[in-house]
Amino acid sequence: MSGPSRDGPLTLRAVARVDLTAIERNCARLAALAAPAALCAVVKADGYGHGAVPAARAAQAGGATWLAVATANEAVALRAAGIEGPLVVLGALSPPELTAALRARADVVAWDEELVRAIVAHPDADGSGVHVKLDTGMGRLGTRDVEEAARAADAVAAAPRLRLAGAMTHLATADDDPAFAREQLARFLPWARALRARHGDLLLHAANSAATLELPEARLDMVRCGIAVYGMDPFHADPARHGLAPALELRSYVAAVKPLAPGESVGYGRRFVAAAPTWIGTIPVGYGDGVRRALTNDCDVLVGGRRVPLVGTVSMDNVTVDLGPEPVERGAEAVLIGAQGGERVLAEEWARRLGTINYEITCGISARVPREYHREGADTDRSNRDAGTAP
Repeated sequence: MSGPSRDGPLTLRAVARVDLTAIERNCARLAALAAPAALCAVVKADGYGHGAVPAARAAQAGGATWLAVATANEAVALRAAGIEGPLVVLGALSPPELTAALRARADVVAWDEELVRAIVAHPDADGSGVHVKLDTGMGRLGTRDVEEAARAADAVAAAPRLRLAGAMTHLATADDDPAFAREQLARFLPWARALRARHGDLLLHAANSAATLELPEARLDMVRCGIAVYGMDPFHADPARHGLAPALELRSYVAAVKPLAPGESVGYGRRFVAAAPTWIGTIPVGYGDGVRRALTNDCDVLVGGRRVPLVGTVSMDNVTVDLGPEPVERGAEAVLIGAQGGERVLAEEWARRLGTINYEITCGISARVPREYHREGADTDRSNRDAGTAP
């Protein structure tokens, strides 16, 4: 009997296999589409669950000239792994986090004069880049006051130790309401272009993955792509529509096979009771690994090249599938996200069943599932697998 991987117990139960070539090609596609705008690959949240360091390297190989993260610690981790090149921390920063971000040689985001003063006064601020954020409709970070944002930008430009690196906003509805996204651009562009007229060259950026793909006027000088980098659809349908290839597959194996007679049940709460004789396969992966409990009786798994329904309650460490009248061998591969034979299960499918978005699916695959990295099926150095430092 074997598990989903060939090299030992760390990957025996389950593994998330990440195709670095897919990330490279997705970035090449996005970079070509956005040109002459630069591509910034967003690798926050451990590369949306794919592994930040390998994803960053693959994104750069595919044409991303900038990287973005949400937290200072994420920036520190990239630099510690030897990742170079322009890097921006998009999120809010406490005083200790500001120190960490600046020491990691990352650009930071500001939106008021108080924050700019803190950056100016910081002993590690020499040469630091600052991107000033205008809130045009997201309603989170940034100021809605164009005059306040302009004063903050002017203060950065006037500080000899700082660089005014960019002017930015964040589109709230590019995936489902392009009209509002265009309203946001109409608020942003006069302010940003006035800054450029006063201060010279700086990057104007607003577009996320959805806007990059479907809103050309939002591409400006740089696009910030996250979900599309990993081959998932920002419009929550099929990534193939946009020439994108999913990079991640979640695989396990059938650890046990047993018959189930009519009236017999499986799982906590007896939420599946057999109506006819069938075979049940147990797969050693559960909500402790990121298979959400809400998928109980509402998910398909690929076994033997066919879809079989997940039945019974998803538990922390196991799920069960109804194999039907013909059993499979113990050790048969089970694909929860990915392709097998002529079938596939996308993260978008899980998201629709759960009433959420594909972002949450891959980010929710837990740390106890090792990531293995490959290029179109050819494994990279597995000694780097769990450290997330694959090439």
